[in-house]
Amino acid sequence: MADSAKQSARTPGQQNPGAQQNSGAQHSPGAQQGGSHDKGSKPDERFVYQDDDLIEKPFNWGQVSRLLSYMKPYSRQLLPIILVSIILVTLTKLAIPFLISHAIDDAIYPKDKRLLLILTGTMGAVYIIQWLANNFRIRFTNMIGHRVIYDLRQDLFGRIQRLSFRFFDKRPAGSILVRVTNDVNSLQDLFTNGVVNSLIDCIQLAGIIVLLLAMNFKLGLAVILTVPIMFFVSTSLRKRIRRAWQDVRMKQSRINSHLNESIQGIKVTQAFTQEKENMQYFEGMNKVNKKSWDTASALNQSFGPVIEITGAIGYCIMFWYGAHLVEADGLTVGALVGFATYIGQFWDPINRLGQMYSQLLVAMASSERIFEFIDEQPNVAEKKEAIELPPVEGRVHFDHIVFEYEAGRPALRGINLKVQAGQSVALVGHTGSGKSTIINLLSRFYDPLEGRVLVDGCDIRDVTLQSLRSQISIVMQDTFIFSGTIRDNIRYGRLDASDEEVELAAQAVFAHDFISRLPDGYETEVEERGNSLSMGQRQLLSFARALLADPRVLILDEATASIDTETELKIQEALKTLLFGRTSFIIAHRLSTIRNANNIVVLDHGRIMETGSHEELMRKEGIYYGLIQAQYRFLSEAAG
Repeated sequence: MADSAKQSARTPGQQNPGAQQNSGAQHSPGAQQGGSHDKGSKPDERFVYQDDDLIEKPFNWGQVSRLLSYMKPYSRQLLPIILVSIILVTLTKLAIPFLISHAIDDAIYPKDKRLLLILTGTMGAVYIIQWLANNFRIRFTNMIGHRVIYDLRQDLFGRIQRLSFRFFDKRPAGSILVRVTNDVNSLQDLFTNGVVNSLIDCIQLAGIIVLLLAMNFKLGLAVILTVPIMFFVSTSLRKRIRRAWQDVRMKQSRINSHLNESIQGIKVTQAFTQEKENMQYFEGMNKVNKKSWDTASALNQSFGPVIEITGAIGYCIMFWYGAHLVEADGLTVGALVGFATYIGQFWDPINRLGQMYSQLLVAMASSERIFEFIDEQPNVAEKKEAIELPPVEGRVHFDHIVFEYEAGRPALRGINLKVQAGQSVALVGHTGSGKSTIINLLSRFYDPLEGRVLVDGCDIRDVTLQSLRSQISIVMQDTFIFSGTIRDNIRYGRLDASDEEVELAAQAVFAHDFISRLPDGYETEVEERGNSLSMGQRQLLSFARALLADPRVLILDEATASIDTETELKIQEALKTLLFGRTSFIIAHRLSTIRNANNIVVLDHGRIMETGSHEELMRKEGIYYGLIQAQYRFLSEAAG
């Protein structure tokens, strides 16, 4: 056990909880990732996720269009602002060099102070208009951009909420978390500034080109011919930059996954004193992440020098050829200065567009990962013609069920089980025998490979998930307590329940006494996962939550495993109320929990081996008899 914990703390890996629990598969994190790592070593590159193949996808302009479509709902608000901004900003920027040229040729040389004063005042007014237009545009586009990010994050989270268990079986929580946080956040600049700024830059660039050619066609053409050089060099960098940013996203995903697992498993890590080795493994991952960031940043920054070198060549051409034109009286000094100012403005939008392209590459790396989740289809999906399941009596029929978590490894083999309404059924068997798989199929967390699950004679694949699951409640061994108040956690079973109904449910399962002793009673805030409560207290809250939901079918999955003997006696009384008139499925190892069940189903390697009441199965002296005898021996040895 110690060795296993050491390896788990060192190299946390991806596991399929369902497969491990129900098919008996034992996954070794070390085997998945290639064993241990020395201090500062590079984490095994075999530890990869499903999204690693995204690196090889070509740049998809259709996906860019899809990303920008999130701005469409705000187009009526955005378009007037864009048009006004484009007109004002472009005109004011293009006017400045013209005014400078006019001032030199017509006011400074002739020493016309009155005209110089007018031109200076005009330039001041132009700068003020430009500042006001930019300030208003930035504030407005930031507001719209944040709304777009809000919409995108809502879509992503909504899709994740609807995905099937198989999706979560294959991905660590940290890998999912980074999509909703980091990947969405990386699109912030694109939506708040990038799109509108790029439109303004493109129009401004076109205006400058027209003016340069109009002022002096030959000089303008000579300068503009340097642009293809810049594009030729920068094009070779694009694919490398995009791949580099995708690699950064994946490295961040791995770090988040490891960090999430390390925090969740900190008690195990400290219990086996594996902090040092866990830090060493994280250091290795962190170094790989830093290296990928350095590579991506270096490639990203290479756009700037390319544009600067190209701009320097353009300036050299302009001054050399421009001076020649001035000497030949083909160009005035003021026009040359104005030309130089336009050249300066010419490279600024090109530089910003280059940065925008780099930003777009980062956004593409993130958007591919975001849309991968949004496009993910749940394995368990409602039919288009799915009907609402009416209030049920609780008759359940598992009709020749075959199921497997992994291809070729059946978890259930031909299960045929009929349960009458109001009947209690106990599922017993060794770990991996298929007990939890049966209740997972009943709740339709998974669909069977073969066979049907019927509730009141209706195939559950023909009804809506909400109408099915609203009539089923599950109480698990490791119950989940949300951050919030005690009252809110109980009310999670039925959100429209009154305070009185919440307290009545707590009283019925004997949770009211311990809740009343808490500092703020039902309004006591509980920490994440309910760490401030004992295991038994959390279980009592889950019983109250299930009772408040008033389900027709109740599932108890080792629900009393964490409750002490004294509390269990109270729970047994509460269960009589909880189970009365309901169909119930009970997974438990304690004899006291299952002996009163109407029917006990003994499973072994995915098959039903025995069925009957406690007395009937004990008389058979089969598998169930052996399990009970083993439990008696264990209890006797523990007592002795």
